[in-house]
Amino acid sequence: MLTEEQRIKRAHVAMMKHPETALYSGVMMMGETEVVDKQITAYTDGLNKRYGRAFIAEICKDDEALRGLILHENLHIVFRHLLHSRDLFMKNRALANKAADYVVNDVIMSMSDKKFIKLPEGGLYDPKYHNMNMREVYRLLGEEEDGQDEDKTSGEGDGQSKGNGGAADSYQFDEHDIDGNAPIDAQEAQAQDTMIDRALREGALLAGRLGANVPRQIMEMFDPVVDWRKELAEFVSATCKGKDEYTWRKFNRRMLANDLYMPSVESETIGEIVVAIDTSGSIDQKQISMFASELASICDSMSPSAVRVLWWDTMVHGEQKFDPDNYDRIGSLLKPQGGGGTRVGCVSEHIIKNDINAECLIVFTDGYLESNIKWDVTTPTLWLVTHNKSWTPPSGQKVIVQ
Repeated sequence: MLTEEQRIKRAHVAMMKHPETALYSGVMMMGETEVVDKQITAYTDGLNKRYGRAFIAEICKDDEALRGLILHENLHIVFRHLLHSRDLFMKNRALANKAADYVVNDVIMSMSDKKFIKLPEGGLYDPKYHNMNMREVYRLLGEEEDGQDEDKTSGEGDGQSKGNGGAADSYQFDEHDIDGNAPIDAQEAQAQDTMIDRALREGALLAGRLGANVPRQIMEMFDPVVDWRKELAEFVSATCKGKDEYTWRKFNRRMLANDLYMPSVESETIGEIVVAIDTSGSIDQKQISMFASELASICDSMSPSAVRVLWWDTMVHGEQKFDPDNYDRIGSLLKPQGGGGTRVGCVSEHIIKNDINAECLIVFTDGYLESNIKWDVTTPTLWLVTHNKSWTPPSGQKVIVQ
């Protein structure tokens, strides 16, 4: 009889050789993997993995289920659930736990080789959450929970969710260790993001050699690494070129030397730039200051007529307007407002309602937004996304800030 530790090691080796799981080889090797005698199921703190000995022996008796459990924990790390969704866990831990589990279990249930890997009996799964991210599922679960509360008030509904196979007795077979993993600063988060990204890219090479197709959710994380500062400057330059006009009010001095009276070129400054900053998620003051510094540099070199900053979460809570006299102090003058949910469609509504005619629009966001975005703005738009690399904007250009 193999011990639980030996079974996990054997499962790791098997998963590294299999086309559908080789992708996660590097992530499986990250952090510590340990079997503990405590009465737990399994859990991760976003880097390390812990498995309860009794849980493995009772629930994951066959190797397919054990591999499913291992992949479940590592997918939480792949999707950075504890790294970038801490705010959801702190707001409603039970709901966030469920949302995270539905996302990773969808990946497991989507795998074609059912004889190699399966979801342990009772794990949370519902096909209606297919290809959704954690924040999308969290929002939907919250809406369902509110509806169930109303049903209970009227004497209807049982408040139970469907699990693997549609059973009503579904459960979460792991924990998400928020308490044991203190918040990390932006620099540490970036370092961990980079480590996970590198591990996935290495795993993708191995999976490719084995002839596997990388799941769409993972491929979308592999956006090319670009210098977002350069992309920001080039975007503003390309979309906001000032217009050069000839004027007879001043003669061209260089031509006067030859007794030729020719008009001079008068360059106009570009129009207004609108900047919409997300205050709902994991964008911190340090990132806002970093962005403001780059914005100030662009304003100094291109001299837009004005810069309008919109602060939003589910609505635009306020705006600040700057002119050329205070561009160099934008960073210190910014006053964030908001901090609730997330609905970027409110930016589009605000711009249209107030008839804001801008040269370009820059949206600074964590990328965890509503699934069906109503976006009617036709202004050239650049989306600077700090976290959710897989998110696709409704229009315009996306650049990952890292």
